[in-house]
Amino acid sequence: MNERSSLRIQGMDCPDCAARIEKAVVRLPGVANVRVNFIGETLSAEVNSEESMQRMRKAICSLGYSVEEDGEKRVTSVLQVKGMDCSEEKVLVEKVLTGIPGLERFDVNLMSQRLRVIHDPNILPLSGIIRVLENAGLSAAPFGAAQPTEGRWSRYGREISTGTAGILTGVGLLLHFMDAGNVWEITAYSLAIASGGWFIARKGLAAARHRSLDMNFLMMVAVIGAMGIGAWDEGAMVVFLFALAQMLEGRAMDRARSAVRTLMDLAPPTARLIREGKELSVSVDEIKEGDVFRLRPGEKVPLDGEIIDGSSAVNQAPITGESVPVDKESGDIVYAGSINSQGSLDVRVTHKASDTTLAHIIHLIEEAQAARAPSQSFIDRFARIYTPAVLVLAVLIAVLPALLMGQSFGEWFYRALVLLVIACPCALVISTPVAIVSGLARGARDGILIKGGAHLENAGHIKALALDKTGTLTEGLPRVQDIEPLNETPKDELIRIAASLEARSEHPLAQAIRDYASACGIESEQVSEFKALTGLGVQGRVQGQDFLLGNHRLFEERGLCTPEVEAVLKRHEAAGKTVMILGNSKHVMGLIAVADNLRPEARATIEALRSLGIRQITMLTGDNRRTAQTIARDLGLDDIQAELMPVDKVAAVKKLVEQHHKVGMVGDGVNDAPAMAAATTGIAMGAAGSDAALETADVILMSDDLTKLPLAIRLSRATLAIIRQNIFLSLLIKAVFLALALTGHATLWMAVFADMGASLIVIANGLRLLRIKHAAVDIR
Repeated sequence: MNERSSLRIQGMDCPDCAARIEKAVVRLPGVANVRVNFIGETLSAEVNSEESMQRMRKAICSLGYSVEEDGEKRVTSVLQVKGMDCSEEKVLVEKVLTGIPGLERFDVNLMSQRLRVIHDPNILPLSGIIRVLENAGLSAAPFGAAQPTEGRWSRYGREISTGTAGILTGVGLLLHFMDAGNVWEITAYSLAIASGGWFIARKGLAAARHRSLDMNFLMMVAVIGAMGIGAWDEGAMVVFLFALAQMLEGRAMDRARSAVRTLMDLAPPTARLIREGKELSVSVDEIKEGDVFRLRPGEKVPLDGEIIDGSSAVNQAPITGESVPVDKESGDIVYAGSINSQGSLDVRVTHKASDTTLAHIIHLIEEAQAARAPSQSFIDRFARIYTPAVLVLAVLIAVLPALLMGQSFGEWFYRALVLLVIACPCALVISTPVAIVSGLARGARDGILIKGGAHLENAGHIKALALDKTGTLTEGLPRVQDIEPLNETPKDELIRIAASLEARSEHPLAQAIRDYASACGIESEQVSEFKALTGLGVQGRVQGQDFLLGNHRLFEERGLCTPEVEAVLKRHEAAGKTVMILGNSKHVMGLIAVADNLRPEARATIEALRSLGIRQITMLTGDNRRTAQTIARDLGLDDIQAELMPVDKVAAVKKLVEQHHKVGMVGDGVNDAPAMAAATTGIAMGAAGSDAALETADVILMSDDLTKLPLAIRLSRATLAIIRQNIFLSLLIKAVFLALALTGHATLWMAVFADMGASLIVIANGLRLLRIKHAAVDIR
């Protein structure tokens, strides 16, 4: 039985590397379902023996890459860290895990509350990592594992303690107005501090043990200081407001997380499997490729598969963002998470639960959440300086006025406590991630995947676009329009030879010729000595005679073009058609004119891109110049570059980058991978079900809908605007309260309200991205 194994490959740092490795490995006997991730520098595949694994290692090394040895001694585990809602907890996790023997690497994802660790289980088992986190006051469990039933206190303890603190603080204030006496007031305030401060003190002490001055510790010191100078009412108010703000912040963060978490609930956990004519409800994790399950009307698709019986309309909006259900019949593919609208379908599984398109999308979003945006670097640098600087300032404020100027120690000590409260840059630290996650979630809802903050920021700054023609601006379904035999070549003979030469090709033009031959009832012949001529065409021997089939450049290079051929070419190309020429070693035998219709939404999409301020829109194509010029004129493009080889497309994109700096390249994610890699942002269209497109592109449009391109750019720009607003607001509030604290105009409870209020504001501002609407594009 095959087992999935993973290898870490060093030196694989581009899509071309990944494609080269996959091509070498996929052909090996005993190796199946190969997936290469150049971003993570990993390869995973199903191998049937240790011999197959060694063959795979040898093949990779022969390409010049190194395979990390002893990979089987290291495992990757994912933990769910409960209650990790603020940057201080993230810093604490990083601090307690750094330097632990047996832990090779770890990544903390604040937004998803997950910790991914690469460790040696013989030295450091997963239970050991969980114990380290528990000693730091954090609760962790393996992600996806069944969680123990929580008691009432575990679920509602924070709410109960916060509510109690609020009531007791209110009682203390009421006793103060009733002049009931200091003893009763202090008793009420003390109980309020003890009730609301329980969770704060526990986290603060855990942070102090690990030499981390987090917000909980600073708040604890501020409250103790307030009690020390007799400000019991303010101490109680600080505890209540801080506990309330943390509770609200946790809920707001959960809302941001749930926007992505809903993707994980799209596919049902079980499927109705058909075995020996009976329907059995089986967990999707137990289902193998080749198994058959049944879908009834209204049910969600549990796994990717091919329909073998039945027809229906399937709502693919959760995966591709398409608003209209797609008609499906026998032989069509359905994706996990989509919804069967009408008829009953029998589906053969093509991908296991861990390999479905939906699983890939979720994995990409998780990676994108963990990826750091460039703006985050500024925030991290600022935070490293800001908090220690404010702490030093607080100490100086508490001591120097009394020592040097004879001022009241109590007054300046109180101002120092206010500074402690605003010393933590929590709102600033979460301002970027919450906007990034909301933007990613909003895009995913419309079938737009953006691989992290860096790519989102790049997409928001795009000034120029390069678009592939076939399948991007056109429908990608060319059809034969005209057949023009020359030199007394019979029409059927022309079609038969052309179809024979194209029998092995998957190119859309080849498919068009084969379809035309099939419709005419013409069968193809056996081809020998076949050879693909990159960027030119093909050649081969049919019934003992050599033939060429290709573009204008091929026949110019062979010296076979004549004035008559040129005239026919010019006429068809002026009409926007692509012409394939068939010839032998003596002359041209005829021409086949093929047309690929423009997408109905192409013109409106170009106009929408113009309205977004895109300066330059260029079409790149291997097609002839006259056809390209006709399309460019119809769409109003700025420039076209035609008759390009793949390497020419890369050069064209690099030139655009030199001119405009931020350039997007839109293609199919496979053939255009080198050009997309050369752009600052590679955008793949119609990527649903395409592993290669999911791996190579920076921005992925799951559906075959060009109107999603302006939405992707608009969403990226809106996210950038929200990030700037959040950063500005956080810094402004800090600056204002620093000034108020130094001049004695700020109280402790005001500082708590402002600091935690700023966190809630930036979260709420980030969540606004979820409400961005897809502007309708008029395709009339």
